[in-house]
Amino acid sequence: MLIDAPKGLKDVVVTTTLIGDVNGAAGYYHYREHDAIELARTRSFEDVWFLFAEGRLPDRDEAAAFAAETAGLRQLPASIREVLPTIARSGSTALAGLRTALSMLPSQPMWDAPMSTRKADALRICAVTPTILAALHRLKLGLDPVDPRVDLSMSANWLYMLTGQEPSPWTSRAVEQYLIATIDHGFNASTFTARVVASAGADVVSAVTAAIGTFSGPLHGGAPDRALEALDLIGSPDNIDAWVRERIEQGDRIMGFGHAVYRTEDPRALLLREIALERPTDLTHFAVTVERRVTELLAELKPGRQLYANVEFYAGVVMEQCGVPREMFTPTFACSRVIGWCANALEQSEDKKIIRPVARYTGPEPHIARQDKDAR
Repeated sequence: MLIDAPKGLKDVVVTTTLIGDVNGAAGYYHYREHDAIELARTRSFEDVWFLFAEGRLPDRDEAAAFAAETAGLRQLPASIREVLPTIARSGSTALAGLRTALSMLPSQPMWDAPMSTRKADALRICAVTPTILAALHRLKLGLDPVDPRVDLSMSANWLYMLTGQEPSPWTSRAVEQYLIATIDHGFNASTFTARVVASAGADVVSAVTAAIGTFSGPLHGGAPDRALEALDLIGSPDNIDAWVRERIEQGDRIMGFGHAVYRTEDPRALLLREIALERPTDLTHFAVTVERRVTELLAELKPGRQLYANVEFYAGVVMEQCGVPREMFTPTFACSRVIGWCANALEQSEDKKIIRPVARYTGPEPHIARQDKDAR
C-alpha cells in the first residue's frame, strides 16, 4: 500500500537515531543526551567532535589524545595539494571546490568495510575539510596556502589558515562556539542526503560530497552572508520598515529570519547574539535593532507564523567581528557540519536496507507495448 507523504516530508519519521534531535516547539536541540548550546558554552570543539565519533564525551586523557590525533590528520595528501591551484582557477565556489577535492580522498565502501575503517575515513574527511577550504580561498586571492598547525585548536587553526595570523583567544573561542553549535541539527536536507547515499553502501566521501551539494543550496547552508547583505541594504534604522514591507509585498524571504523547525527563538541565534554582544561593534548594535524591529514587522505582516532570527542572522555578525571573509561564512559552517554528516552516514551504514521511496505518477496515461509470448 502506498503512503502519501506531505511536501518536504514534513513531520514524517523515517528512522531512529542516537545522534541527536531538534524540538522546534520547545526551542532546543541536543547532541546525544547533551544540550547542544550548553556544550557550546562549556566544552571544546574537539570534545564535541569526540562525542559524535564515539557516542560519549571524553575524559581528560582521551580529549588530549583525540585533539592530537585529529590535528595530525590536517595535512593534505600530495595528490590533492597538486590539483588545488587548478580547482581555484576554475572559478567554482568554495563548496564546489571542496566537493571536487574531497572526491580524490581514498575511502572504502561502507557496505563491507569494518566500522574501524569507516571511522578512520570519517575522521580524515573532517580533518582535511578546513585545510582544503582555506587553501582554495587563499589561492583564489593569489596567495599561497597556509599549512595547518598541530599546536592550535581546530577553530584557531581554521582562522590561522584563512588569514596567516594566529587569532586572539576571544576570536578563536567565538568561532569555536559557533562551530560547536552547528555540527548537527536533526534530519536537515544535507544530513538526509548523506544518509541516503550511505544506505546504498557507498563510501563516506561519497556521502559527504553529496551532502555538500545539498548544503550549497540557498535554502539550506548558504544564508549567513546573505543575512549580512540584508543589513547592508537596510543601511540605517530609518529604513527598516520600508525595506521589510517591500520585501514582503514582493513575496521575498527575509534572509536570517524564520526556520523550518523552530516555532520559538532559535537557540543558536540567542547564543550568537550573546557572543556578539561580548565585543559589541556598530554592526552588533545595528543588528540587534534590526532583529527587534523585523520580528515585530513579521508578526504584523505574517500573523501566526512565529518568525524569529535564525542562526544565519547572528552567524554573519559574529564571523564579521572575527575577521572571516564573507565568502567564507558558509564554508565555515561546512567545517563543523561535516562532522554531523559523517556521524549520520556511519549510523545509517549499520542499517543494510537501502532508502528507496516511490513517486506517484501524475503524467499522461502510459501506452505499454505488450509482446506476444511466442514472439520473444
